[in-house]
Parts: sequence; structure tokens; C-alpha cells
Amino acid sequence: MDNRFATAFVIACVLSLISTIYMAASIGTDFWYEYRSPVQENSSDLNKSIWDEFISDEADEKTYNDALFRYNGTVGLWRRCITIPKNMHWYSPPERTESFDVVTKCVSFTLTEQFMEKFVDPGNHNSGIDLLRTYLWRCQFLLPFVSLGLMCFGALIGLCACICRSLYPTIATGILHLLAGLCTLGSVSCYIAGIELLHQKLELPDSVSGEFGWSFCLACVSAPLQFMASALFIWAAHTNRKEYTLMKAYRVA
Repeated sequence: MDNRFATAFVIACVLSLISTIYMAASIGTDFWYEYRSPVQENSSDLNKSIWDEFISDEADEKTYNDALFRYNGTVGLWRRCITIPKNMHWYSPPERTESFDVVTKCVSFTLTEQFMEKFVDPGNHNSGIDLLRTYLWRCQFLLPFVSLGLMCFGALIGLCACICRSLYPTIATGILHLLAGLCTLGSVSCYIAGIELLHQKLELPDSVSGEFGWSFCLACVSAPLQFMASALFIWAAHTNRKEYTLMKAYRVA
């Protein structure tokens, strides 16, 4: 094996490993989108009601999003979290003289919630099903797992190529990484579109701002790494095969 191809193969493996770690971290963390709002200093009856509804299994889309807006919420692919005061008061203290502790509470999305239909008017089951938002949500949830699976399968093929001491099977690894990159890019695009459509339905309060979090950024970085690894795998395998064929033809001649 030529040193050029071996070097390209090693670099592609490193890029593949980094993108896999980034993608796995992105899937497993809760900071795809973050809301910033004024901290609620006391727990009124309304606040307590919102918290109870947020952790309820029957919370609909509007209910938990209202809580996310109000309590510095973060959203991942699997969980939603809010930040609330640690010591809850059932009255408004006369004046705060010292800082108070806050605690983050998270609730996981069930599989039923992941595949549940989204409505034209969030929270209103009589408003009709919003098919676009429904399938965007499902794609943003499924595509990262498909991407991760493709990379793992590609790594298995690459391992077999190393055992066989041949670069040619890594063409399949490159193609799988290309498909994985497309899945990651599709997931990111679906998430952006879904968030924009949601905010058109549920406008953010004046004192609340939102931004994409670092988990989302990891997914964004993972996609180009997968494309670069794919290009290196395919180039190394194709060029090595081509040179081997020319060398074999030369020997026959």
C-alpha cells in the first residue's frame, strides 16, 4: 500500500472517529435549543401549576413550551429541561436580599411523544394535524440515529479492509459516510425548520430570547467531518485500485 493512501486512510479514520463522538454527544445532550428569560424568584400558584404540568405525562406541546419560555428551558432530541428556584415559596417574599439557588429539572420525551402528531394550533387538538411539523419532528429524531448507525457499519467494513490488507472495500465505507453526512445535514435542517415553524405558531414573549445550543453545533460540525472522511475513503480506495490495475497491466505486457 502506497504511503499516500495509508496516510489518507488514517486521516479519514480520525475524522470518522471525531464525527462519531460529536454525533453521539449531540444525540445524548439536551442543548439543541436554549431559551433565555428572567429568572422566576418565587413560586406562585401559577408557577407551581406550570411546573406540575411540565412534568406531567399528559403535557401537550403548548404546555411544555410555555414552561420552556418562562424558565430558561433547554431542549434536546430526548429531553426537555427547565431551571427553577430550589426553595419554592408559596408567597412573594418582600424583597430578595441574597442570591437563591436554582435547580434544573428534566423530562424525557416518550416514544409516543416523539411520533405524536403536531397540530396547526399547538395544544388545540381540534385545529387539525400539521403534517409538515409532524414529519420534520420525526425526521430530526430518527436521522441522527440512522447517521450514527451508518458510520458504525462503515467502521466495521473499514476494519475488515484492514484485516484483508486491501483498501478497495473502503469505497463502501466512504459511501456509507457520505450517506451519514446527508442524514446529519438533513436532521440539522429539519430541526431549524421545525423551530422556526414552532415560533411562528407560539411567539416568544418580549423578555425571552432563544438560540441554538452547543449540542446543535456539534451536529453541525459532525456533517462536514463525515463528508471529508467520505471523500478521503473513496479517493484512497479508487486511486489505489486504479494504480494497482495499471501496474498489473504493465507486468502482463
